[in-house]
Amino acid sequence: MSEPTPYSVLLSRVVARDGEASVDVPDDWLQGRTLFGGVQVAVALAAMRSVAPAAPLRTLQATFLAPVPGGPVRAKARVLRSGKSVTHVEGRLVDGDETLALVIGVFGQGRESCATLRPTQPCLAAATDASPERLPGAPSFTQHFDARWIVGSPPFTGGSDPRNVVELSMRDRGPASEAHVVAMADYIPPVALSFLRERVPAASLTWMLEMLAEDVGALPLEGWRIDARMVASGGGYVSQSLMLWGPGGVPVAQGHQSMVVFG
Repeated sequence: MSEPTPYSVLLSRVVARDGEASVDVPDDWLQGRTLFGGVQVAVALAAMRSVAPAAPLRTLQATFLAPVPGGPVRAKARVLRSGKSVTHVEGRLVDGDETLALVIGVFGQGRESCATLRPTQPCLAAATDASPERLPGAPSFTQHFDARWIVGSPPFTGGSDPRNVVELSMRDRGPASEAHVVAMADYIPPVALSFLRERVPAASLTWMLEMLAEDVGALPLEGWRIDARMVASGGGYVSQSLMLWGPGGVPVAQGHQSMVVFG
């Protein structure tokens, strides 16, 4: 078996120019039969960054349309509208003429404002188990993370708490980047899976992420935290919110995800 490919190494292999990006993704970044959603969005973001201004990323909205297999992955991007401060860019993961994932990114320069509010991380007891949790049969991409549940429970353990709070680190080198934020924010599985005891498939339909930090380059890749909550679930469809905190309780991103659970 080949050695896992660290995230920063994978990102360094992305070729992005003139609204296109491509990279060969190894199987250790798969999530079942499709590519881990955080990597899908990161490849689309690389294509968008090749046409976007050098402004902070503000929001991402992704719709996952079809499975993206490992191997060659290609994205195309185009500017939808560019104003004085804000630029909207569309990115698509494509296979020939077929769109596999659609991502809209909004990039915007900061401006002075009297309205400021900084979220505060809720205090919680530290995890009692010092070892990270990775359940047998977990998706391949999870080997790139160290995670421990401090509220709620991992998938397929028969829990009942609609909250999952997870201490998270990434097995990678170097400082954080916006692509690392995308990957860590998408790590959390559907909280609904924690309620089950038998393994069932699940998939993301849509994902929205709002960036709360303009620059994360000074943050290490250890000591992050995800606070996720299942807002509603029924008929196999799950609505879930999340907050991503950087080391020291830095508010980095918040998001909302719609998923399906087949069981």
